[in-house]
Amino acid sequence: MNSSSHSSNGFIFSTFPGLTAGDTISPDQDQLTGTEGKSVTMKCNYQTDYSHPQLYWYKHDSDLQAPQFILWKGGKRNTGEYIPDNRYESRTTDTSTELIITKLTLADTALYYCAVDTQ
Repeated sequence: MNSSSHSSNGFIFSTFPGLTAGDTISPDQDQLTGTEGKSVTMKCNYQTDYSHPQLYWYKHDSDLQAPQFILWKGGKRNTGEYIPDNRYESRTTDTSTELIITKLTLADTALYYCAVDTQ
């Protein structure tokens, strides 16, 4: 799936679901725009019967590199998280996960992947 767009007002963000086995996850919106210095929120909706899922976010800004890990945060009864960069935040519910990027820069323009892990 290819997605490209340009904006003179700010940045373009595209969200695609990660691969899952038996569970579902999908972006709330295909593309978002943001403004330098501001924040943007991306959302994916997920469904799993597992009570302690981990929700992952990845950034893919070059076809020459693999997607880069951003963070994981627990969903449902899982309260764990690992968010190494404080410009990123995440909120999760029993059915959704959000990635919030603060203090946007041009380098944040990329494809973002969400994924659910039930292992």
